[in-house]
Amino acid sequence: MPDKTDISIILASASPRRAELLLKAGYTFKIIPSTVKEAVTNGTPDQLVESLAFQKADNVYNTCKQDYKGKDYMVIGADTIVFYDGDVLGKPANEQEAFNMLKMLSDRTHQVYTGLSIIMRKNGEKRTHLLHERTDVTFYPISDYEIKDYIATGDCLDKAGAYGIQGPFAIHVKEIKGDYNNVVGLPIARLYQTLNSCALSSKTPAMHKFI
Repeated sequence: MPDKTDISIILASASPRRAELLLKAGYTFKIIPSTVKEAVTNGTPDQLVESLAFQKADNVYNTCKQDYKGKDYMVIGADTIVFYDGDVLGKPANEQEAFNMLKMLSDRTHQVYTGLSIIMRKNGEKRTHLLHERTDVTFYPISDYEIKDYIATGDCLDKAGAYGIQGPFAIHVKEIKGDYNNVVGLPIARLYQTLNSCALSSKTPAMHKFI
């Protein structure tokens, strides 16, 4: 059985959904949201989400340097986008934009990409690992009334693509190909496997919390 890795984990996100998934996976962590003004880069959707996740994680990593001086620590950054027909859909600015997004995605298949950036200081050395996960999501046909009814719940405005798969909008989801949790905002199984394979952690079923 490998030894437990004694390292602090910081989640660079204010998303309650990501925090819930990380907590359910058994991790002990602090939440320090990124304050960086994200710079949107050109490139493919996977490159975009990895870049945005890195900007968040690196911002928090640098912010915490003084507090963790001489100590090992890890920062996890994440960013999720919806991609359809060559367009990137982030969080809607208002209800009209949310309506337009959902109208466009109705009765169609789109992709959800989440980028992850793991930045760790171990024995004074900075290590960075980037990855992404893609899930294909298909909606049933959705009427204008149903879209407006969902928007009225207020669930849409803080979510990429203007919908949350884990909430009242679930009744409109016809099919998912890939990781469900990726659509929620954090591909927790991929994160767990990555931490293990990269030797960033030595979790076992009986020993999987970092203090």
